[in-house]
Amino acid sequence: MIKNVTFVFESQVNLGVNADESASPSGTIEAMLTTWGAREGADGRKFNYKPEPFKEWAKEFAASGKPLPMYFQHNDQALPVGKLDEFEFTDTGMIGKGSIYMNTSAGRDLYTIMKESPTMVGGVSVGAYADEYQMVDENGMMLTQDDDMDEGYFQITKGGLAEVSIVMCPNNPMSNISKLEYFRADGSADLKVFEKSLRDAGFSRTDAKKAASVFGKAIGERDAPIEKADPTPETRDAKSDAAIEILAALEQRELLKALESRLKKS
Repeated sequence: MIKNVTFVFESQVNLGVNADESASPSGTIEAMLTTWGAREGADGRKFNYKPEPFKEWAKEFAASGKPLPMYFQHNDQALPVGKLDEFEFTDTGMIGKGSIYMNTSAGRDLYTIMKESPTMVGGVSVGAYADEYQMVDENGMMLTQDDDMDEGYFQITKGGLAEVSIVMCPNNPMSNISKLEYFRADGSADLKVFEKSLRDAGFSRTDAKKAASVFGKAIGERDAPIEKADPTPETRDAKSDAAIEILAALEQRELLKALESRLKKS
């Protein structure tokens, strides 16, 4: 078992969704910090992680009561631009949740760039340390002295995270900002973001498009000048039909959830 090493790896960033973001951005950020199983980065480094060591670290981290600092481009000589204070473990990997410091000029500038140019600054790079690690093959089996270590995958057996950074050139080629605010800075609705959020929540493409369309019309009517003329029967029927379709989709989704829950219990 080899000990003591520090390294970085990159993954995906998501900015938080908040209906009040246009007036007062919260700076909420969410990132998939690492994934379980074998993977190879853009620079050729290979990793094969298991959740157990990170879960142990997360318990100690939570007990410390201190947030994990967030920097830009690993510039830990500067003041942090944000923090991570919550970690979630899924079958896929470890998710970090926190916020960018929107009350600082560095935090606001970084947030603006991430929102407006996600292809320029769209990755997160995490500085991790390993008190103990081993080299394994693609299936997670530890390599021996007779194996080619250059073909092995790095695996932490005891360690944790030292910091996280927002970066311009992430090692993970799939790294990008995939979720932004529903509302732009001018208060207008970004229906593509709204539609994608519904798709992520489990809605079909058709239902998500319908919901986004109805949402967009509602926002447009909210901002439009008040008309004295009564709406025509055709307009009322069109709005009613659209609303009924969305409600039906929502009810169907809830019924499927309830059915799935009952099947699991039976």
